[in-house]
Amino acid sequence: MKILQSWRSLNHALNLKSEAEVLELLEYERSHERRLSVLQRLHQRYNSLRVARERIEILKEARNV
Repeated sequence: MKILQSWRSLNHALNLKSEAEVLELLEYERSHERRLSVLQRLHQRYNSLRVARERIEILKEARNV
């Protein structure tokens, strides 16, 4: 994948990707290149997006009670 070819392209692209897209990149890297630093960066970004989504869901639930 072209996005995963350099740190610059990776970091630029990650800010534009959705949670699902970042997960797709993470799964691709896990099954192909397996570069530890890239896996760590993808996981960090995926986790931050997931946590933000979950926080919004929790707050919405709390307001609906």
